[in-house]
Amino acid sequence: MVKPLSPLLRESMPEKDVTEGIEHPLALLKMVLEDPTPLLDLANFSIVSARQFTRDQIVQLCRLAAKHEAVPQQSRRPLVGKILISAFYEPSTRTRLSFESAWHRLGGDIMSITDPTTTGIAKGESLSDVAEMLNNYGDLVVLRETNKDSIYEMLKNLRIPIVNAGNGIDEHPTQALADIYTIFKWRPQLVNREVESGDKIKMGIIGVPKNMRTIRSLLYLLSLFPSSFSEIVVICHEKDVFDSTQEEYLQNSSLNIRVTDVMNKELPELDVVYINSIAWIGDSYEIFGEDYQLRKDSPLKPGAIVMHPLARGEELSTDLDDTNHNWYFAQARSAVFIRMALLTCLVQHNW
Repeated sequence: MVKPLSPLLRESMPEKDVTEGIEHPLALLKMVLEDPTPLLDLANFSIVSARQFTRDQIVQLCRLAAKHEAVPQQSRRPLVGKILISAFYEPSTRTRLSFESAWHRLGGDIMSITDPTTTGIAKGESLSDVAEMLNNYGDLVVLRETNKDSIYEMLKNLRIPIVNAGNGIDEHPTQALADIYTIFKWRPQLVNREVESGDKIKMGIIGVPKNMRTIRSLLYLLSLFPSSFSEIVVICHEKDVFDSTQEEYLQNSSLNIRVTDVMNKELPELDVVYINSIAWIGDSYEIFGEDYQLRKDSPLKPGAIVMHPLARGEELSTDLDDTNHNWYFAQARSAVFIRMALLTCLVQHNW
């Protein structure tokens, strides 16, 4: 549903495209009616799983992110005086920096921890005790940990919100938010509750959902928008691609999901190709992608977009970077604005 923009919003918009790249957040901003009500429930809320979100919350978060991106001069600084504790006990570039960039853009200050050996954890301090201390030092925690149970341990004693920035094999909910925001910017009509059959898209996901936290969280979010996708094709060399929890959840959704081990046969029919490189095995990971590689000469559908959460390996050739298929850099950019939207809601909801 298209909502007329207010005169103030219209006057502040540049005549030309609002970004230099291929992203068009303004189209998404125009498509969605503003309704902050679903976002009120996120205030002082911890985000651990993509399954926590409702469809309306996702749509409104994407609208708010599009507003931050399309009209940055209208962005307020609601987090002045607020402190983010950025605790990244597993290496990260894009996730950590996009969270910190988002927080800074909203006016807040940051305390960063990138090495657990410099904390009390190295001396045997429990995570629940660490959480008790963090209550006194900041207004929100962003945690990345290789141990999938760490965030749940901290939740026991935390009285401030915590956001899961990746917990081992489990989930990466805010990466999934960036992914779906990117897809909606590419095709804004996909946010509608009823999508015409000709506008539905076919999406391919190359990876192992049970071992890839980004794909696990993304599938949970896609299940909220079954009418937007004619089919989800999971391309993987393994037979058992879902764990029991995933399988049950997705079976109860209306997503049309099919699994195959043949990539090139599927590529000419796919509108979106999502590929990942890291598959978690226990507390470590393996590189996924030697059997499946996307290149400039891959039989991609004209107009199809390629997405990747990055960092990439051999599975995604750099010769795609200068093609119109490249939306993985747009995806990385999207992460800043969707995290701005989320953080605004978690810490202060009077935007």
